[in-house]
Amino acid sequence: MFNLGSALHCFSSDLAIDLGTANSLVFHEGKGVVVNEPSIVAINTITHEVEAVGLQAKEMLGKTPQNIVAIRPMRKGVIADFKVTEKMLSYFIQRAHGRKYMVHPRIVVSVPSEITQVERRAVTDSATRAKASEVYLVEQAMMAAIGAGLPVTEPAGNMVVDIGGGTTDVAVISLSGVVYSKSVRIAGDEMDEAIIRYIKRMHNLLIGDRTAEQIKIKIGSAFPLDQPMEMEIRGRNLLQGVPQAIKVTDTEIRGALSECVDVIVNTVRGALEKVPPELSGDLVDRGIMLVGGGSLLRNLDKKLSAETQLPVMLAEDPLCSVVNGTGKLLNDFRFLKKVALSVD
Repeated sequence: MFNLGSALHCFSSDLAIDLGTANSLVFHEGKGVVVNEPSIVAINTITHEVEAVGLQAKEMLGKTPQNIVAIRPMRKGVIADFKVTEKMLSYFIQRAHGRKYMVHPRIVVSVPSEITQVERRAVTDSATRAKASEVYLVEQAMMAAIGAGLPVTEPAGNMVVDIGGGTTDVAVISLSGVVYSKSVRIAGDEMDEAIIRYIKRMHNLLIGDRTAEQIKIKIGSAFPLDQPMEMEIRGRNLLQGVPQAIKVTDTEIRGALSECVDVIVNTVRGALEKVPPELSGDLVDRGIMLVGGGSLLRNLDKKLSAETQLPVMLAEDPLCSVVNGTGKLLNDFRFLKKVALSVD
């Protein structure tokens, strides 16, 4: 008998999605990364219609009229708003398929390693309601290692540290399996919040999320810089209630970020303590691979190397490592079935 589901699948292409707290990336089989946009949706509170998604919605943050709300449906690596996530996924799927509506692709979604069963079900249901024919969940750390080109199938230890927007995933991988993994909900977003708190406490200046992110990118660091840096920032003076511009230095921002950086460093050190002795020797030679947007923080590799006494490398394409690794599974269904997480 003619199967409608099979027929629809024939006209669609499989997708791999890195559903991130800060950014979502979509890998289209045969085309590579076709979507790379912020995980933000602008909703009209009167009509409940989507006004914008991704980059357009991010431009609206803090600038919308009362009837439009810019929402980040992902928090700390998991779904915080089920319905908005569904709308965001639908938009990205259509974008990946050239705005075609009759598409029902198989979707592989990468998720944090310590995501709960309830959270796994939420991701699966959102993707299914967004018209996916089948949904598979895989661990971000494993996908990051594959995307970064690490030899995960060999009988040797490979350590990857994936610092995203909402979570930091640390994993040791050998023989296509995760020997040890740990996920902490401290990453890029928490760094931004730490900067906001510092500027408020030390300078009585209120700044927004976008300004904090710009500060982190332009002068943020985890280890002393060779050359001092400073940046002018603008916000609202909390004492006088008027706009104000001040200058902040890299030393100040490094101090503001120190607590977040220390959590990441301690998570890595904790992983090294739990690794079997046979694999520890491999890490002396192979070192640690950094991926994810948070890994771009200046001198984070130097900080980790100093604390662990191991070589630390930044992936060639840290922002796309997870989605590229997930995309590789689209051509290896047997391996996908092997590493897919259980949802039931």
